[in-house]
Amino acid sequence: MSVLPLVFTSGWASGINAYAVVLLLGIFGRTGLTDEVPASLQRTDVLIVAAVLFLCEAVADKVPYVDSIWDALHTVIRPLAGAVIGALLAGQSGSLSDIAAGAVGGSTALASHFVKAGTRMAINTSPEPFTNVGMSLAEDLGVAGIVTFAMFNPQVAAMIAAVLLALGLATLVFLWARIRRFLRRRAQRREERHLAAEARESAGTAGSTGIGPAPPR
Repeated sequence: MSVLPLVFTSGWASGINAYAVVLLLGIFGRTGLTDEVPASLQRTDVLIVAAVLFLCEAVADKVPYVDSIWDALHTVIRPLAGAVIGALLAGQSGSLSDIAAGAVGGSTALASHFVKAGTRMAINTSPEPFTNVGMSLAEDLGVAGIVTFAMFNPQVAAMIAAVLLALGLATLVFLWARIRRFLRRRAQRREERHLAAEARESAGTAGSTGIGPAPPR
C-alpha cells in the first residue's frame, strides 16, 4: 500500500491537469528524482505529446467559456488518465493491485474534474476574464507544487490533496446556483443559434423557389 498516497495525489492532480501530471512524473523519472515512475511515462514521445497538450491547455484554460468547452471535452480523458497513471504506478511498485490503483486514481480524478469544471462554470457567469486567468494559474501552480511535494512526502501530499478535494466539493455545492445560471445561458445561446440557423435555411429555401414578399402595388 506504500504507493497509494502517490496514486491518490496523482489522481486528484489529473482531474485538474492530466497533461501536467504526465509531464512532471516523466521528468522526475528521467532525472532520477524518483524510481516510482514507470518507464512508459518517461519515454521521449510521451513527454513531447504531454508538453504540447499542456501548452494547449494552458491557453484554452484561461479564456472564458473556452475553458468550459475544454473541460467538457476532458470529462472522459482526465479520469481515464488518472486511472492509467494509478495502474502504472502500482505496477511499477508492486505494492498495490493495478485494478485497485486504477479505481482510486480514476475516481479521484473524476471528482476533482467535476470540481474544476463546475467552478469554471460559476466563474464564467462573471463578465470579466481576469478571474479565469488567476484561477488557471493557481490550479497549474497547485498541481505542480503538490505533485512535486508527493515525490518527497507522499503521505502528507495525499492529505493535502484530500483536503483540497473536500473543500472543492463543498465550494461546488455553494456555487450551484451560479452553475445553473451558466447552464441556462448556454442552453439559451444554443437555442438562439438553432433558431437563427432555421431562419437562414428558410430564407434560402424561399429564395431558391422564387417565393418572396409580394411586390408593392
